[in-house]
Amino acid sequence: MRRLLTGLIILLFTLALMPGVVLAAEPSTPGVMKGGIRYQIPPWFKDSFLDIPEDVADADASGRHVLLFLHLDECPYCAQMLRESFTESDFVDQIQAHFDCIAINVRGDREVALDAETSLSEKQLAELLKVRSTPTLLFLDADSNPVLRINGYRSPRAMKTALDYVQSTAYKTSTLPEYAAALDRPPVYELRDDPLFLEVTDLSTLDARPVAVLFEDSDCDECEPFHERQLADPEIRATLADFDLVQLDALSDQAMIDVDGNQTTARAWAKSLALDYRPGLVLFDQGREIIRVDGMLNIFHLHQVLLFVADGEDQNFPSYRDYSRARRQALLDAGAVIDYAR
Repeated sequence: MRRLLTGLIILLFTLALMPGVVLAAEPSTPGVMKGGIRYQIPPWFKDSFLDIPEDVADADASGRHVLLFLHLDECPYCAQMLRESFTESDFVDQIQAHFDCIAINVRGDREVALDAETSLSEKQLAELLKVRSTPTLLFLDADSNPVLRINGYRSPRAMKTALDYVQSTAYKTSTLPEYAAALDRPPVYELRDDPLFLEVTDLSTLDARPVAVLFEDSDCDECEPFHERQLADPEIRATLADFDLVQLDALSDQAMIDVDGNQTTARAWAKSLALDYRPGLVLFDQGREIIRVDGMLNIFHLHQVLLFVADGEDQNFPSYRDYSRARRQALLDAGAVIDYAR
């Protein structure tokens, strides 16, 4: 507790120096949050009674999959993904023809029936599923089993690949990254260097500081923007300096040793981690995975995830969600302006 209080006091003194966080002139003035975007769920989403077995049976009878779209009001990532992929894309007809899309509010109170014996509210379902990012998309098979989970925003190109993967039932024989790598399409990204990246092949030797492993590949259309925006941000770079940062090509079969001392390759390690997002960032401390970034995050949220590990706050809070709430409240109490869209 003393460590937490000390951290909060330090936080209040350093807020004024942090880019993107502005303190109000009067300390007693409550802070504000901005960057939220109001959006509408597309009207063609299924008007479901949230009886999932019944929805799955209906979809299966017509050769379709159920897609659960777990969202949060005013979530900028939800708004962007709904606009780009579910409204303006050239594959909207494909979604409507092959998927029954059902919206679930992660803070909602509607009752969701998972089976004949299990019913819970939307927000309880979000907790059960350990939803940390919105939107979270769950694709279900005919037995109501998840065959693909997408945590957070995906670009239209990545979303189209995911839709094709599920529609073709390629999930029965391959992972999404394997499916994407096998597609006959030209590369869209060449791995970029950065002074923050360490040249190391034995990650088990990195035990003095937290380790951040960045997985990228040539099929990643979100990697270039990540370098140009998030990784170029001074606040992000200053916090990443507290990590041993390693960049890996997730399609590489070159021998390496992971944080546990296992002989492996970047491709095999990414698969064993079930990491299907690029650029995927996995944060370790003393060989233990603390948290991962497996969806696009704006600068404010990415910085908060990095601080959770860099400051050792995973030892003070039972979960990242608890830390996030406490830090947000501390910022607001200090009169800060929090911009989620930054």
